Amino acid sequence: MELFFNPFDNLVCILLGISFTVWFTLLLVFIIVPAIFGVSFGIRRLYMKTLLKVFEWATLRIERGAKEKNHLLYKPYSNAIIAKEPTSLEEEIKEIRRSGSNKDLDSATEFELSDIFYFARRGVESIMDDEVTKRFTAEELKSWNLLTRSNYNFHYISLRLTVLWGLGLLIRYGFLLPLRVTLAFTGVGLLVFLTSVVGLLPNGRMKNFLSEKVHLMCYRICVRALTAIITYHDSENKPKNGGICVANHTSPIDVIILASDGCYAMVGQIHGGLMGVIQRSMVKACPHIWFERSEVKDRHLVAKRLSDHVEDKSKLPILIFPEGTCINNTSVMMFKKGSFEIGATVYPVAIKYDPRFGDAFWNSSKFGMVNYLLRMMSSWAIVCSVWYLPPMSREEGEDAVQFANRVKAAIARQGGLVDLLWDGEMKRAKVKDTCEEEQQKLCSKMLVGTRRTESNLRLLELDKMWKT
Repeated sequence: MELFFNPFDNLVCILLGISFTVWFTLLLVFIIVPAIFGVSFGIRRLYMKTLLKVFEWATLRIERGAKEKNHLLYKPYSNAIIAKEPTSLEEEIKEIRRSGSNKDLDSATEFELSDIFYFARRGVESIMDDEVTKRFTAEELKSWNLLTRSNYNFHYISLRLTVLWGLGLLIRYGFLLPLRVTLAFTGVGLLVFLTSVVGLLPNGRMKNFLSEKVHLMCYRICVRALTAIITYHDSENKPKNGGICVANHTSPIDVIILASDGCYAMVGQIHGGLMGVIQRSMVKACPHIWFERSEVKDRHLVAKRLSDHVEDKSKLPILIFPEGTCINNTSVMMFKKGSFEIGATVYPVAIKYDPRFGDAFWNSSKFGMVNYLLRMMSSWAIVCSVWYLPPMSREEGEDAVQFANRVKAAIARQGGLVDLLWDGEMKRAKVKDTCEEEQQKLCSKMLVGTRRTESNLRLLELDKMWKT
């Protein structure tokens, strides 16, 4: 019993109590309360500008050190390492034939030996630098950001740079990580508790009002847990009730980024564990759309649930990521046509992250969810821009695939992303045999001189087949 009355032990307990009190008071005053009211003191913006100056200095120091030691400094590519002309298969083959002979190109109906050059070159290009698989790995950085998430990693250049790197490590793991974990638990805990309480109220305007405020408050706290610095553009185009919000998909935190500026009805599969607890509490306060595992593959059931939701103009807009998988934020890949068949107004949103402060891309084949979240919380910050594009509707004579492509092109153009026709599911599955056969048929017809109009029809058929 004497141990409990030791003056030293009492002093330690008092100091710990004071430390925790000060810690949570600072969190409450400078982070949680401003998050509740959507107020910012500008601290994160100042923090971002300071980091940029540090990164610039570190990059110059690395380049100078490499130059002094006569070392070749690795320069990662941004989008491609091979210069490719945006020409069609037919045009390229005709160009090869033109350079090799003076025959009438339009009447040439036989295979020529020079035609091999096109396929050989494209094969080598695909091996060295294809435009699809590199979208499923983290984007390379042009400069080192004092993290170990680029091919630079850490290597000794100078004492000052080493001290700076060590100081950054101490700040990220000794201060930022505990702070962010505390905020994350606070945000998620409040979301589960408050949505459960709001769910007890009868349906009506008061319940909808409180549900919206609770969701916004909790998501804004979670945004602070990532030190997310978000710039929203064209807010007059924000999604409205009865519509569908579609966006490019980079990470699970896309939901938090968008939901911290407006409320949405989520669509997803029912999970177990902590995620299941969050889903069950959220659906009590807001009409989210959760599916059982057995229901996800039933396209008609999914379409029916979505259609019933958008027909009720009092319900929140649905948030959907039509790519169906996470892409590394350098491109936008094929949009699934399901959400474009409903006939509702579509509100496109483009999300572009700045990888210099932290890589937001979730490589699910390499990192689990917990590992990924820890990497996010130990990075410098999550910096991104969000553009709300004008609402779009299906035009007369336009099918769902064409509508999806038009929306995708608008998102890619606004976000400065590459617009690709390939399916993001290629990350997990091989190319369909039917698609390979169609490509072979197209190439064979081109080699024997099929007319341009017929080849274009085949290209359109191939494009439609890919999307179905």
